[in-house]
Amino acid sequence: MNTPRASWRNTTHDWASGVDIEHLSYIRQNPAVFAPGGVRHLILEVLAYAADEAESNNGGHCTVTLHPDDSVSVADDGRGTDTRIDDHGQAVKKPVMASKDLRFFDLPDAPLLPDGHPRRGMSVVAAFSVRLVHTNRRRGGAWTQRYEHGIPVTGLTPISDDGTTGTVVHFLPHEHLARSSEELAGELVKLRAQWGMLSVEVDDRRSQE
Repeated sequence: MNTPRASWRNTTHDWASGVDIEHLSYIRQNPAVFAPGGVRHLILEVLAYAADEAESNNGGHCTVTLHPDDSVSVADDGRGTDTRIDDHGQAVKKPVMASKDLRFFDLPDAPLLPDGHPRRGMSVVAAFSVRLVHTNRRRGGAWTQRYEHGIPVTGLTPISDDGTTGTVVHFLPHEHLARSSEELAGELVKLRAQWGMLSVEVDDRRSQE
């Protein structure tokens, strides 16, 4: 049933915030704090959400693809990002990319990711990406949306429903971040052990032309 957005309860993100430009700017000004180790940390931030889904579903699978253009895509088979229809009939996705995660960001007791650094949220990945495309499939609908430096540059664009659920986050990190090393694929396989319910496959295509 369509309901006013103001009535939606905030859990992980503030539904009313939409795009928090000040928050994204703050992240970009502090890469040593929010992207320690560069690209690897951004990948772990995305994987943490896939791990959340795996915990909720008693297991899940995720594929990390390292592309030749230095972009990275992370695809999972979870439930997809919460997307609701407001009282105007418009689809509204939980603002996971462009606003802070209320559970983790700037909290002193935020859980640590496998690299030993605190989890901050998906907005860190978006803020440090030249471009990011979020493909979101849920039961009852599927959409894609593009971001640049964390700012949405398209609305939610409906795509065909293929009967699956899950998300694909495909991002190109800023050039000033520490680049992915030749050993990154092996490092990710080792680091995934923290998330026992999540099966992680790494597809390294960087040597392909």
